[in-house]
Amino acid sequence: MFRRIYLDNSATTPVAPEVLDAMLPYLTEKFGNASSIHHFGQEAKGAVDKARHQVAELLNARPNEIVFTSGGTEANNLAIRGLAQANTAAGKHIITSVIEHSAVQNPCQDLESRGYEVTYLPVYENGIVRLDDIRDALREDTFLISIMTANNEIGTLQPVEEIGRLVRELRADGRKIWFHTDAVQAAGKINLDVEEIGCDLLSISAHKIYAPKGIGCLYVRRGVRLHPQNLGGHQERERRGGTEPVPNIVAFGAAAEMVKTELETSSATLATLRDKLESSICEIVPGTNVNGDREHRIPTVSNISFSSVEGEGLLINLDMQGIAVSTGAACSSGTIEPSPIIKALGSDDDRARGALRFSLGRFNTAEDVDRVLEVLPKAVETLRSLAPASRAQHT
Repeated sequence: MFRRIYLDNSATTPVAPEVLDAMLPYLTEKFGNASSIHHFGQEAKGAVDKARHQVAELLNARPNEIVFTSGGTEANNLAIRGLAQANTAAGKHIITSVIEHSAVQNPCQDLESRGYEVTYLPVYENGIVRLDDIRDALREDTFLISIMTANNEIGTLQPVEEIGRLVRELRADGRKIWFHTDAVQAAGKINLDVEEIGCDLLSISAHKIYAPKGIGCLYVRRGVRLHPQNLGGHQERERRGGTEPVPNIVAFGAAAEMVKTELETSSATLATLRDKLESSICEIVPGTNVNGDREHRIPTVSNISFSSVEGEGLLINLDMQGIAVSTGAACSSGTIEPSPIIKALGSDDDRARGALRFSLGRFNTAEDVDRVLEVLPKAVETLRSLAPASRAQHT
């Protein structure tokens, strides 16, 4: 029986043992409601406060600027819709990009249905937004720029610090404009400093950094007004009603502290593994292309297209041999659609359909990479042999 290898850490990560140890007491004897004033409640409140400090330290933020949410999607919705609703006089124009996660694109589209206008910027072959395009898209009624820190599919890093400086310059001239960044894929992989970025709002999710699903946060710079999206309680300084999920919050805090402590070492190790995997695949498998910029990206992701191969078929083939990866293609009604992210790079349908994402994490090893390199070439060859159009090209 083969050993299963998990290379889909951008989708979710396993819970780290030390994170599980931190949260377990709050699933058993320390079960209090953090809003209660008795001992059990205050014990829970103390744990939430500690976690808030731990998450704030990961971002170089103040603890009272951290709003706990159910995850990155809720954080993005609170940022975009909450800002729009609380600042209606500031304008009705948003600037974002074509490669944002649907948790950003869908709230923007919802606002479009309510009379707002959204500019979706291109990213070109390297998968990176150009600052000049942002400047050109600015209007008098632009109130929000929302550009992700790192793309979830190709891992490219966007020029968030430059965008932050631009927004500060605009505000210095009296403009009412804010900057939000979805940093869900960047947390734990690169240093995130909200002061260096200069953002007003930043979203992260715990299950991308070895904590459980169902918890995340939105960083809200002091003074930024948001309209709450969850009504029914006074929690999170009136910004997000609902009983705090204390065990998950504790786990989030422990994970934030862990990834911050390990960041420099883990990033270097994972980048080395990623580069070995990527360069070896490109060397031993013909008809391969790396998608997106190879320098400006998080150290954990390699997105590679295999010509004349459906990414979905390759994913299934690898899974049958114990290797879990992912593809940006969506299977709908029996038709595999090409990845819109890869298409946004100017790639054709064949390259977009043949894209596969390998995303490494804390528990991956050199042996995992060796196993992929052992299995992958044969899997690609087999799938190509089944496609008549590719037979002449690759045999």
